[in-house]
Amino acid sequence: MADVKKPADGEQPTFRIVLPRKHENEMFAIVIKLNGTDQVKAIFQDGVERGCRITGKLKKKVWIREGDLIIAKIWDFQPSKADIVWRYLEPQKNVLYRKGLLTGLPL
Repeated sequence: MADVKKPADGEQPTFRIVLPRKHENEMFAIVIKLNGTDQVKAIFQDGVERGCRITGKLKKKVWIREGDLIIAKIWDFQPSKADIVWRYLEPQKNVLYRKGLLTGLPL
């Protein structure tokens, strides 16, 4: 899910973390409920609860669970819905939390 650079001997692996693109209506969110098939309910960084759809490129490749940190792209024409763009792993979530990027989310 993240670009991992192969470490030299004795070094820790480094990875690049994908961040949401604000100009494309992307935002951090936490999955709070799985509704079945490819639908989930998530609470966003702005405090709004929206229905989200797991996009085709993530279906059956990335498994989404309750409590996962995701990036979702809010629909322009219907702001109460969004598409899931990315799911973070637990170490990536911890790094984002330490950097202070997850303000407004119920962690």
